[in-house]
Amino acid sequence: MRRGALKVKRIYERPGPGDGLRVLVDRLWPRGLSKDEAATDLWLKEAAPSPMLRRWYGHDPRRWKRFKDKYRAELAGQPEVLELINDLRRRGPVTLLFAAHDEAQNNAVVLREVLDNEGEKR
Repeated sequence: MRRGALKVKRIYERPGPGDGLRVLVDRLWPRGLSKDEAATDLWLKEAAPSPMLRRWYGHDPRRWKRFKDKYRAELAGQPEVLELINDLRRRGPVTLLFAAHDEAQNNAVVLREVLDNEGEKR
């Protein structure tokens, strides 16, 4: 079955017409942002790294590769989360929202990679 586009976007950016379903994939609510401003359709805390992993990583670029490996391992233990996002994609585009400052090294980027790779295996 065809899947919709999967995008990654910082939650502080304005919602766009091509965003589709907007899913926040952080465990903590973004600072200084109201629920209306965020314009999220779903807050999927379960898709975020565990609190222990998040604290360990601390957005330290030297830990990025190990963070990715550890986060992928956590996601592998949560197939229901991955299946939920894939199910949403079957309905149309999905934008994974994150609050981190680093747009290249954050959990949403890793989550998108995992979901895209999973789709290629099917």
